[in-house]
Amino acid sequence: MPNPAAIGVALVGWGYAASTIHAPLIAATEGLELVGVVSSRHASLPSSLAPALRQALLGCVWYPDLASMLRQPKVQLVVLATPNDTHFPLAQEALAAGKHVVIDKPFALTLVQADALIAQAQITRRLLTVFHNRRWDSDFLEIKQLLADSRLGRVTHVESRFERFRPQVRLRWRESAQAGAGLWYDLGPHLLDQALQLFGEPESIQLHTQHQREGALSDDWFHALLRYPRHCMVLQASMLAAYPGPRWTVHGTQGSYLRPHGDSQEEALKAGRWPASDAYWGQGDAPGGLTLVQPDGVLHQQTPGASTGDWRQFYTQLASALSGRSGEPPVTALQARSVMDWLERGWRSAPGCTHQFSS
Repeated sequence: MPNPAAIGVALVGWGYAASTIHAPLIAATEGLELVGVVSSRHASLPSSLAPALRQALLGCVWYPDLASMLRQPKVQLVVLATPNDTHFPLAQEALAAGKHVVIDKPFALTLVQADALIAQAQITRRLLTVFHNRRWDSDFLEIKQLLADSRLGRVTHVESRFERFRPQVRLRWRESAQAGAGLWYDLGPHLLDQALQLFGEPESIQLHTQHQREGALSDDWFHALLRYPRHCMVLQASMLAAYPGPRWTVHGTQGSYLRPHGDSQEEALKAGRWPASDAYWGQGDAPGGLTLVQPDGVLHQQTPGASTGDWRQFYTQLASALSGRSGEPPVTALQARSVMDWLERGWRSAPGCTHQFSS
């Protein structure tokens, strides 16, 4: 049943990110109503769609192009879940049409593009934000609380990893040779945003990338070193890790923390679980372990109190900001700009990496 008080949302794109992540989260958020999708692929709805999402999509209008959707007054918020090299021009069009805009990470291809969008959003007085959903991962929330409690003393070394085993290069834009493809622009924004949220701006970044798989057209491995005044942070991702390393490793002057596994919300969404009716949504992830050095010996224990992840918080807080109940969106444009800045700085620091800045 349509809700006349809800904010009308249109998704641009119907690939993996839109159909598996954005659509369920939007449809499960009070105050938002999914009213449209821009795509020619509407006939191919995944069989794993939750019944509630399939029902929500029945009320959507499927538009063949962006211009057709932007003319609709019921669409107030546009969510761009499209290839990275389209983020800038599509966001420009949506802002010019008077729509609020969410861009799936990364913000754009370059800092110049990000700054142009921020300026346009200020002129049009529209809200502009980037989907940094992993601020609401269970592992990130756990480590955030751990650092706030100073359980490890002064932090000296941090490692944050996303490692997978996908040995075959797939025919999709994320693994192509086009600008914005590759692992650094795919997973780098997640890891950088979490680093900036935990520790602020680093002093420097040094990135190394490789094409490791046979037939790889873009980077499928990276290792980035962020230097802070008194600690270093390693960000790493790989598509050839049959036995992934721990999601987090943190060493400090009073102990260490290791979290073997990350957040499970993406897997839950892929399996068709429906966040709005799942009483255990975001729960059940295995907590990390602490090794604390104390006067009477070494103590090994799990982190107390398992953290609950909830990506819906991005859209819940966004709906609150758009309705005037709160001032700031969950991710401000300036926060997203900082991620874009360090994403570009990292790419410029990597030997031979230039193609992202051709547009």
